[in-house]
Amino acid sequence: MALRWLSNLSTDTRPLRASRNFRLLMLGGLITGIGTQATLVALPYQIYVGTHSAFLTGLLGAVELIPLIFSSLYAGALADRMDRRKLLLICQIALAFLSTLIAVLTLMTSIHVWEVFVLAAGIAGASAVERVTRSAIVPNTVVANHLAAALSMSFGVMQIAMVIGPAMGGLLIEYFGIATPYFVDAISVTGMVFAALALSPQPPPDQPRSSTVSSIAGGLTFVARLQALMASFVIDALAMTFGMPRALFPILSIEVFHTGAAGAGYLNSAVAVGATVAALTTAWLSNARRLGVIVLWAVVVWGVAIAAAGAMTALWAAALLFAIAGAADSVSAVCRTTITQSLTPDRMRGRVSAVFSLVVASGPRLGDLESGTVAAMTSPEFSVISGGLACLVSVAATALWMPDLAQYNVTTAQSAMRAAHDAHIADEKLV
Repeated sequence: MALRWLSNLSTDTRPLRASRNFRLLMLGGLITGIGTQATLVALPYQIYVGTHSAFLTGLLGAVELIPLIFSSLYAGALADRMDRRKLLLICQIALAFLSTLIAVLTLMTSIHVWEVFVLAAGIAGASAVERVTRSAIVPNTVVANHLAAALSMSFGVMQIAMVIGPAMGGLLIEYFGIATPYFVDAISVTGMVFAALALSPQPPPDQPRSSTVSSIAGGLTFVARLQALMASFVIDALAMTFGMPRALFPILSIEVFHTGAAGAGYLNSAVAVGATVAALTTAWLSNARRLGVIVLWAVVVWGVAIAAAGAMTALWAAALLFAIAGAADSVSAVCRTTITQSLTPDRMRGRVSAVFSLVVASGPRLGDLESGTVAAMTSPEFSVISGGLACLVSVAATALWMPDLAQYNVTTAQSAMRAAHDAHIADEKLV
């Protein structure tokens, strides 16, 4: 009995052992992700040090949101129309150029806030295309009964990057200056470049030709037809908007904990440490059936931990609570990803992955704006606490408004997917 319990907390490595393409994606994603996360620490830290404005620091998220929305939706349509491997390579060129440019401007000139905003928006847009494309590729690299394990491991690898990258970014700023993380990010994209070059071709699935706008609309309509899928997106968006105080990490580190850039990196990494541990010990989720219920309870734990962290006066205590929150978010993310990919046919995978990626990436950026605005009006501590409590309200509201999420069961979900898919095909024939 004890051995079975321990095995449920182990890492299911079957996808890594069985699939060369999956191994390439994971390795490339890890290397590139470390650089990306280092930049995500540098951007808000650079703005706050230059302006000492919580509002402008939070505004960074809103600036990144607009290109992120359009890039995610357009990338979803592209990923269902062209070779996904080629699209992955194009993203890396854009990311390398933008990271190098902001590094050079930071190093050589007195860079203005608006310039940081513009380049950050470009990086957010290119990253969104990469994220959508990679998500659409993963299910085609493994067999069906390895999918849940592959999605869990994919999330775990991303979290490892989020552990190493922010801590490294904080230390690089502390010892080598603010431009260094950007240079590291530009170099790190070579990881995904080599992975993409070595991948097998990823041609688009056969499907009726339509305009890009119609294709995007079709993806949104498909998502809207499945309430459990829509609810999983809604609850994550609300949890991140109210409960992700990422923009406040530099402010908390400087003003509350007095630990400088290194402390900001540690706070970012703390969330990822908890998420990594949870993601790599989720073999038990392979046998779970009530994934929607698990999502709801995971967001409850997230909200409670975030609110408690806002009341802490010591860095280590806040970091521990952020790690607990990260673990809860990891469980939620693995369940939500499994729900999404299980309900989505391959011909729709790029567009549905775009919506999923849009929610995952936009939530924290809306959270930047929300937490920065509340902190500017009150205090950083109050902003964190109130955001965590708002998460708890969002769980209750979503459960009541969209009951299909709590009722989601893996064994009955496929019939819902087939019904939505048949309805979508019928709509396309009428166009």
